Amino acid sequence: MIDIQSLENEVEEMMQSTIDFLEETLSRIRAGRANPHILDGIMVEYYGTMSQLSGVATVSTPDAKSIVIQPWEKSMLKPIEKAIMNSDVGINPENNGEVIRLGIPPLTEDRRKQLVRQIKQEAEDAKISIRNFRREGIDTVKKAVKDGMPEDLGKNAEVSFQKLHDKYIKLIDEIFDIKEKEILTV
Repeated sequence: MIDIQSLENEVEEMMQSTIDFLEETLSRIRAGRANPHILDGIMVEYYGTMSQLSGVATVSTPDAKSIVIQPWEKSMLKPIEKAIMNSDVGINPENNGEVIRLGIPPLTEDRRKQLVRQIKQEAEDAKISIRNFRREGIDTVKKAVKDGMPEDLGKNAEVSFQKLHDKYIKLIDEIFDIKEKEILTV
């Protein structure tokens, strides 16, 4: 016999990890304001191993329109600059021999619409994951009911999975609305 409470906890954990992944993904999407998270995926060769940019330099945002990268070693200026140019950030770095500056250009109307479509797709993918976790939980409960678990326990578990589903879908919608507003704010 399965333990309904542990199954619910497991499903909720998976749903929460979907939310965490969505938030991390959306934080990397540039919204016209300087945000050091847009550089999170950039890897730099550092003494023969690939390291995250934040592991070889200090990344800061002195104002809303620029990001400053201060390498811990001057020899890292060129590799960092090259890694940024080869990434999908879409901003050309300016190297003054001390630091690397990234000027964040204002977003065009077309680019804003494209970013909104992108975040909408990310939110929809997260909703699909949430629905799949609900379905898997319900399927597990239905199988347990066939194997002898009382039907009322099965129905209560299904209602519980639906409540979890609704809670997390609402959360995804809220996260999407916040990011959409951030992108569309000129």
